Amino acid sequence: MANAKIIEMKAQQVAEVKEKIAKAQSVVVFDYRGLTVEEVTALRNDMRKAGVEYVVLKNSIVERAAREDGIDEKLHDFLKGPSAFAFGYDDAVAPAKILKEAIKKCEIKGGIVEGAVTGAKDLDAIADLPSRDVLIARLLGSMMSPISGLAIVLDQIAKQKGEGAPAAE
Repeated sequence: MANAKIIEMKAQQVAEVKEKIAKAQSVVVFDYRGLTVEEVTALRNDMRKAGVEYVVLKNSIVERAAREDGIDEKLHDFLKGPSAFAFGYDDAVAPAKILKEAIKKCEIKGGIVEGAVTGAKDLDAIADLPSRDVLIARLLGSMMSPISGLAIVLDQIAKQKGEGAPAAE
């Protein structure tokens, strides 16, 4: 009877992790050994502010959930030794960026970005990208630049035509 309960409990854990993986834009797997309690607390706070969930899970549970979700088998390579997981729900870049900036001691093993298994080097490159909000602001700024330039040119043309035209009496 106890064995059936354990199997049911593990199946439930796999289902929960599978849901997290499906919902997340990115998942970063990292080795948390060497972090102090204060560093872990600060890391959790930083992640929470950015909409990232930090959890320590059994590698076998994550591997089974990823397999059920159709994630590439390469993820297995990252699931060795003690692992923590950062699930980025709002921004795919946020987990890698926070880990790279906040904690220099932990090793990023790899992860999943928008359904594709990604190595540590790729996650490091992703961490260097600006946040989603910054990219949107840059895009809007570049879209507004030609419009404001056109407005200035039209204003100058209107002023020139206004100066050269005879005054109406």
